Amino acid sequence: MSRWKAKHDKEHYYKLAKKQNYRSRASYKLKQLDKKYGLLKPDYNVVDLGAAPGGWSQVVCETIGEEGKGQIIGVDLEYIKPIDHEAFTAIKGDFTTEEIQNTIMELIDGKADVILSDAAAKLTGIKDVDNFNAYDLATAVISITDNILKKNGDLIMKSFQGGSYDEINKTLKKKFRSVKTTKPNSSRKRSSEMYVIARGFKGPKKNKKNNDN
Repeated sequence: MSRWKAKHDKEHYYKLAKKQNYRSRASYKLKQLDKKYGLLKPDYNVVDLGAAPGGWSQVVCETIGEEGKGQIIGVDLEYIKPIDHEAFTAIKGDFTTEEIQNTIMELIDGKADVILSDAAAKLTGIKDVDNFNAYDLATAVISITDNILKKNGDLIMKSFQGGSYDEINKTLKKKFRSVKTTKPNSSRKRSSEMYVIARGFKGPKKNKKNNDN
């Protein structure tokens, strides 16, 4: 019965995405997270990491930039088909590099109010390798907050139970005032994926050496 329900849910959101012109069934994950936690506001600058094919960016565009203020920057190693919305800009490149991060900050003229990441490392089928790759990607996303996230800003990212899940949450609790994990209804029930809602970024750690000068 549970296997039938998982398949039914997958087909339901897949068909709904097609019907409502979303590029991915994952769009409903962000819609449900936003409805529950109130993550997005019209004047926010939002950065969507690992954005392709653009399903999450589409959802952001429904809220951001309604008054010509907020912006959404989608970044991915793969090409992101343009979204017909004046607030959206796509960047093809590696978001871990200083060059891409500088480009992001130039485009939004400062730092982001919210960083999103629904990115997942490619699976090899080898458990230890997959766990390491998932941890490596999560660490890369978290480390970017020091450069491009405003103080008191929020990070919403995909994580996976098992492996280094607890360690990732422990790291986030040092950097954010509030860290919660949740699983939206549109996420496959049998999947180990979870979503971390980290709010109230404390800001990058100050360099003690610089403070002493």
